[in-house]
Formats: sequence, structure tokens, C-alpha cells
Amino acid sequence: MRIGIYGGSFNPIHFGHLLLAEVCREQAKLDEVWFMPAAMSPHKQNVAMTSGRERLEMVELAISGHPQFRASRLEIDRGGVSYTVETLQALRETNSEHEFFLLMGADSLRDFGTWREPQTICQVALPLVVARGGEPAPSAQHLVEILGEKITAAIEASIVPMPLIELSSRELRERIARGESIRYRVPRAVEQYIREHQLYLSPRT
Repeated sequence: MRIGIYGGSFNPIHFGHLLLAEVCREQAKLDEVWFMPAAMSPHKQNVAMTSGRERLEMVELAISGHPQFRASRLEIDRGGVSYTVETLQALRETNSEHEFFLLMGADSLRDFGTWREPQTICQVALPLVVARGGEPAPSAQHLVEILGEKITAAIEASIVPMPLIELSSRELRERIARGESIRYRVPRAVEQYIREHQLYLSPRT
């Protein structure tokens, strides 16, 4: 099977996340997309996080009903800082029959050279980079010295166009803290979960 791995804080998950996963699934002909909430992102260690259990439960609510979307608790159960290379290596050990792809936005591609062991990541899962509507296709040429020309070319050949949708988890947390609506920005079940569990009432949560 062709499996897309979509990691992130999902703090909270929103329609932008879901649209990215769906366009990658469709255009890259993925059999499934596995959402992988991080226990703690190495890039967001200064951001206050809702608990891993709550973020995982919101992901499960958001993808409920989509037969090709799955939620993984691998990083939540492992705890600590979630490094993509460790996650992918663990997945390869237990699912060697699958072909993995790593879903990411153009902003992540720009920083990819600073990630832990980017070469190893690409050996396990080719990055599928999303180009948002109205923006030029992202370039991976800054990674040639790290990844080599072959992998760099493969990344650029696998760019996935996506309609523009201006949403961010940070913006949603701030809206909730101000008492503003997040209707139609997150799935209804996620909106209800946030309200029932009184999440993000402070901009630092």
C-alpha cells in the first residue's frame, strides 16, 4: 500500500489539515493517509500544548467517516520530542510491506535541511510537498547538497497543488480565547469537543 504520513501538532486540527491530506491522497494515489499527532514537536517546544490524548481524540473525530484516513498514536505513546526520522524508522520496522510518503507544506520544505537526518527521512518516505493556490511551486534546490540531485528532483516532481485556504491552529486558538466563532473552520464534532472540554480558553493553551 501507498501510505501518506501526516505529522503535526494538530492543536487543533482544522479543515486546512484535512484538505491537504485529501489532495495528497487523491493526486499521489495514496491508499491511506495516517495522521500522526506529535507528543511534542521539536519546532514548537515553546508553544503550550493541549494534551496528546485530547489532540488525538480531535483528530479521530475530524477524520471519522473517511475510510482512507487513520489516526496513529505512535508518537503520543512514545512521548517526548517527536522526531520524524524516528517515527518513520519505527513504521518501516513494523510495516515494511508499505511504501511511505511524508506530507508537508512548503514552509516545512524550506526548513527541511535543519530537521534531524533529512537524508534518512527521504530514504524511508519521499516528501510530498503541497503548493498552495496562487503561490509559485516550492523549490527544493536548497537541499541538493544535503539530499543529492536525484532525491531533490523526485521531491520537485511530486509537488501537489492545493486550493488556497487561510487557516492556522494558532489563529483558531486565539479566536477561541477571544470568544469568537470557529464554525466552518473546524469540523463540527471538533468544535463541540473544544467547547465541551473548555480547550483554548487562554491564548497560551
